Amino acid sequence: MAELRDGVPIEIHLETFVEQEGEETHLVFDEQGQLFKMGNSIYLRYQENNPETGENIPVTMKIDNGESILLTRSAEAEMRLRFANGKRIEARYRTPYGILPIQTVTPMLDVRLRDRPFAGVVNIDYQLFAGEQHIGNYKIRLQFTA
Repeated sequence: MAELRDGVPIEIHLETFVEQEGEETHLVFDEQGQLFKMGNSIYLRYQENNPETGENIPVTMKIDNGESILLTRSAEAEMRLRFANGKRIEARYRTPYGILPIQTVTPMLDVRLRDRPFAGVVNIDYQLFAGEQHIGNYKIRLQFTA
């Protein structure tokens, strides 16, 4: 795929599964987004609508060679999470009260891309930790089509 610095419109179907403190949540989003390609990285950008507040939250997913992913959510609290298969990676969660150091552990990262038409699937299973405290288990299931 050629460089796409101006971006192309994409359709995004995103499902997230959250397991925290014995509670399970399943969220589904169907959003419009933009896809950019620069060098060996693909960027997916979209607005995630918070059903509780109605707020649109800018989200960027940077896919590096299909081997690691940086997920950034920029709301009142900013989150930057990096995922790589089988690795524990330092991350940060910026809240109005300060920066919380957190870590992601990613038992499964699967990225599959197709060229004509350009489309992809991103599956991430991860655990979130604050120090040694396990915060929860999460799954991201994202499909996109240009």
